[in-house]
Amino acid sequence: MSPLPGLPARAFDKADSSPDRLFYQQPRFVTHIDDGANTAVTQLYRETLPLDSDLFDVMSSWVSHYPSELVAKTVTGHGLNAEELGANPIFTDWFVQDLNETPMLPLEAGSRDAATICVSVQYLQRPVDVFRDLVRVLRPGSPLIITFSNRCFPTKAVRIWQSLEGPDQQRLVAAYLDAAGFADVRAAEHTPPSSDPIWAVIGRTVT
Repeated sequence: MSPLPGLPARAFDKADSSPDRLFYQQPRFVTHIDDGANTAVTQLYRETLPLDSDLFDVMSSWVSHYPSELVAKTVTGHGLNAEELGANPIFTDWFVQDLNETPMLPLEAGSRDAATICVSVQYLQRPVDVFRDLVRVLRPGSPLIITFSNRCFPTKAVRIWQSLEGPDQQRLVAAYLDAAGFADVRAAEHTPPSSDPIWAVIGRTVT
């Protein structure tokens, strides 16, 4: 069955079909977008993330792009490399899980006020399943902020992602959110001059 109605299942195949946890077993202490794009993501978070709240950074690493002045109750991190997650100073807790194998998250229902996914959505093979569980985890009215650029590990990005470009990729992500039950889904570009492009799609849980 396809992760998204109307698309064939092979649309979510990868050139490298080995488990993602093997690909990410070695830490990569790099940033995957340039400084201008990093700053653009941080500014979007500054404008969107609720203060004094419980946050969830999905498919993350040693960098979360959250504003340095952000005051949060908790920040939970998720990713595929324990060494990277352990080096992220903003996390109050974190866990390793391959969402393509197990899309259900080990978090309580209604326990987070916002979630973020930065430059990683292209690797999800079961995006609607993952986002449906994020609907469960997030409190009413909470945002899921998804940002991405034109960079990826090509052997690990799903086939349909690599057949599209920025605005069409935005429409694809918006379709994921709609199918998962998010409301008020909006897309925008946040590319600064002379920088990697940054596209964003934000959906909110129903109030």
